[in-house]
Formats: sequence, structure tokens, C-alpha cells
Amino acid sequence: MHFKNSCATVSVLVLCFCPLLAQTSKDRAVPEISGLPAAASAAAASIDPEKIRAHVRFLSLDLLEGRGPGTRGAELAAEFIATQFALSGLEPAGDNGSYFQKVPLIAVHTVEDKTKFAFVPASGNPVDLTYGSQIVSKDETGQASADIDAPIVFVGYGIHAPEYNWDDYAGVDVKGKIALVIVNEPPSENEKFFKGKTMTYYGRWTYKYEEASRRGAVGVLIIHRTDLASYGWPVVQNSQAVEKSYLVGEPTDTLRAAAWIQHDVAQHLFNLAGLGDLDKGIERAGQRGFRAQELNVRLKAHIESRVRKYDSTNVVARVAGASNNPENAVLYTAHYDHLGIDPDAKGDGIYNGAADNGTGCGILIEMARAFAQSSQRPPHAMYFSAVTAEEQGLLGSQYLGEHPPVPARDISLDLNYDMLLPIGVPLSADLGGAERIDFWPTIQAVAKDFDLKLLPDPDPSAGHYYRSDHFSLARAGIPAFSVDEGVLFEGHDEAWGRAQFADFVEHHYHQPSDEYHADWDFRGNAKLASFGFVLGWLASEQSHPVEWQSGDEFEAARKASERN
Repeated sequence: MHFKNSCATVSVLVLCFCPLLAQTSKDRAVPEISGLPAAASAAAASIDPEKIRAHVRFLSLDLLEGRGPGTRGAELAAEFIATQFALSGLEPAGDNGSYFQKVPLIAVHTVEDKTKFAFVPASGNPVDLTYGSQIVSKDETGQASADIDAPIVFVGYGIHAPEYNWDDYAGVDVKGKIALVIVNEPPSENEKFFKGKTMTYYGRWTYKYEEASRRGAVGVLIIHRTDLASYGWPVVQNSQAVEKSYLVGEPTDTLRAAAWIQHDVAQHLFNLAGLGDLDKGIERAGQRGFRAQELNVRLKAHIESRVRKYDSTNVVARVAGASNNPENAVLYTAHYDHLGIDPDAKGDGIYNGAADNGTGCGILIEMARAFAQSSQRPPHAMYFSAVTAEEQGLLGSQYLGEHPPVPARDISLDLNYDMLLPIGVPLSADLGGAERIDFWPTIQAVAKDFDLKLLPDPDPSAGHYYRSDHFSLARAGIPAFSVDEGVLFEGHDEAWGRAQFADFVEHHYHQPSDEYHADWDFRGNAKLASFGFVLGWLASEQSHPVEWQSGDEFEAARKASERN
């Protein structure tokens, strides 16, 4: 649902920003690419960093109130993006001939001062937990209140993976109980065992909730440890301080307490249960022979939630291809939502999300313009979707993957853009997951032409592939990955790049300080947009669709989509 007179409002705002949007500059050079028509090269070269800047600046204004899904600010952002698509000449590809795809959601906000958690040992006094600094939680069911008094079962990493002969739930029943789980997955150096150092989906917190839900658990306590999560407790705390949304009707959203606990709190729980040192317990849980056990400690909780049902929207548009054949379409995605406003914040509570993900949206809008205004149509249709509720657990892209604008079998590739820091011109790119598809040799060749060194994932255990919207499309069978910067930038060494990213993650990621800065350098965003433009064009002109490498975890989903 879009607020009354929204189109008129956005039209006025767009006009106000016309001086920025109208800026022009000399076309950026695009290297000569084998098989790329001159018209496509010219269109890719027209991608303008200052246009990207203008979009990012607007989308991260306080006016948009952090773009929380289902809020006026998010609706305004969606209308702005749709208006930009329309101005550039893209066709609508959403519901009922519009640019909007309705995504039905339930939003849950935990009422912190009315929510109580405590560990209750078999003997001794209850241990009250401080909400926010020690525990955060959401009731996935969308009910206004929940009372829990249930035993806690330590199930290690909470993984059932038959292909690795691994079952943390063996011998225990967690129905009606609380599953205590470790974030991430068992450590491995063996590529045939949880893919070695590269995290699989089993390590993601979303999987922990889903698996426990399938087994009838009433709640989950995920143990946070910074090295295993790849981010500190403030990221967890800030992400849970605001509303969390869930897709209506999702069968695994059954947990009354989908919670995280801080490492020291988990250690205290281990002490109460007589389990000793937590980190040694985590080490044991990663070894064969681990057995889950029910603790002599219960979790008692009263949870109150503010709940609202609402419709958010994905923005979906299309550039027609030269061929009317629906096959070999290419999809570009970027999420436009962020965390909204923290009503309990003292001081600035607006999560502006300039880098995350104003940058991806700016790239998406400008790339769409370049395709739409190219003097030559792409070989097949190009789709562009700004998706909602990524910060809520990739919900908008999940819905898009389940309801794509054309059948999933006809989408050859999804390229996603998410949080590209505008700090200069990259000489390297992070394309984690691109090596999993048969288009990889072309990707390598084009990267070389663009003077982009393809660096290995510096932190494969962080599971980055499963943390952005391309993952939702991959689950639908569509070959997909994100285009991101590496750590090597023009005029700097890799240490400088690593330092820039580390500083952003520590001080700005998922914090109100992720705001637009006038001195940001968007040339790198434009370079990676041009790079993605070329990749999409080349994928679209292939005589066959892009496929997963044989044996990949998403190959079965691809084959299933091709049978439908």
C-alpha cells in the first residue's frame, strides 16, 4: 500500500533534485570486451558516478526515516525508485501492470521494558537477564504476548546435515523446549566437510531458527561470539532494537523466542548447568562424538510485542530485449530498506543506511537508466528489482524468488549490489559465489579487462554468500552472486582497504552514523556498475542459460525450476 498522493509527492521531490540528477560528465571509458557491441559499451560507459551520488543522497535523507519496511519513509523510497525507473523509460514488471510487487508481512517490535527473561536453575535463585545488553529476542508468531517456562537443551551448532553425517539433534527431543545453539558451524579444513573454511548455510543464524522450528522448539538461544558471528554484539543489539518483519504464512516462523544471548551470559548459563568453560564447550561441539544434552536450567520469560500486519513492496521494472524469447533474461537486485527508527534511542535514532544500501540502489537505478537508454536493445530482457525487508532476513528477495517476474527457469543470472563503500576506484572485486556457476570463465575475463583483481574471500567463515539477497534467488535455482569491491583501491595498498572496511563495520554498520558524506567518491560504484552491465549483457547473449557447476548445492533447485 502506498500513501495517498505519493506519486505527486515523489514527483515534486524528484524535481527538487533535478539539478543533481541533470549533472553530466564525459563518458567513462569501458575496455574493449570480446563479443560486446559498441552500443552496449557506450551505454556502460555512460554510467555516471554523480547520478549515483544524487540517488544515494536522497535515499539516505532523514526525511525517509531510515526506510524501515512498512513505514512512510520506505514507501517514499519505493515511489522514488519507481519514478526513476519510469523517467528512464523502463516498463513496469510488478503486480497488475505496476512497478510494485506486494509483499505481505507481519512486523514485530519487542516492548523492552515489559519483556523479562531469566535462567531458573534446578536449585538456587533465578538469574534475571538485562534485555538489550545481554539478550535480544523476537516472537516470530506475531502474537502480542508470550509466557515461556521451558527446559534448555544444548544442541551444539544445531545442525542436521546428512551429507556430512552430522546430527546435533541426535538422541534429544526439543519439542516445547529451548534450543541453545552456537552461531556458525563446526570448524573444518576439509573441503568435503562443511566446505572447509567456507561457511555453508548451516552456519547462518536463520538456519538455526528454521531447523529448531521444524523440530517443534518453542525458542532458540543463539550464543554470540564475535569471531564466529563475524560481527560484534552491537550489530545484533541494534538490528533487534527495531521492528523485525516476517513473511505472512511462512511455515517455519513458529518460535516464541527467537533470541541471541551475549557470550558472557552464555558462560554464566554454562556455570549454572555445571558445564564448565563455554569456549571449551564450543570446541567440543565442533568435534565428532558431541552429544546434545538437556540442562538442569529452565528459561522463564514474559515477552510483549507490538505487532502490525502490513504490505511492503518490491519495485520491479523491465527493459525489453531484442528477442521476444523469454529465456536468458537477466535480473539485477539491490535492497532499498534499512532499519528505520529506534523509538527507544537516546539521541539520533534514524538508521539512514547511506552505504547500506543507498549505494546499491543508486547503482541499480543508474544501471537501469543505461540499459533503457542504450541505442541497442540487450539480447534478452533485463529486469531490475529494488527489494524490501533485506535487513529483516532477506524477505523481499525471498518473495521475489518465489514470485519472479518471469519463471525462474527463464532467468539466466541475478547480479546483486549491496553496500559498496564509495571510497575510491577499486582495483579488485569480491564476487564470492561467482565461481559456483559455469559463467565463471567469462566473469574472470571481463574482470581482467576492467583491471579488477579477483581476490579470494578474506573471511570465508563469515558466510557472506548467505547474507545478501542473491541467496534468495539462488534458493529458487537462479545462478546468482553479489558484485562487491575488494580491498585494493587505486592509490592504496590492500591494508588501507581492509582498514576502511574494518572501521566502517566497527563504527557505522547498522548504526545511525551510516550517513551520506559529501566527500564520498562514487567513481568506484560507477565502475562496478559498468562491470555488472557488461556481465549481464554477455550472459543475455549466450545461446544457453547460465547454470550451476555440477554438484553445487543449488543445482537441484535449478533443475526443478527447469521442469516446471
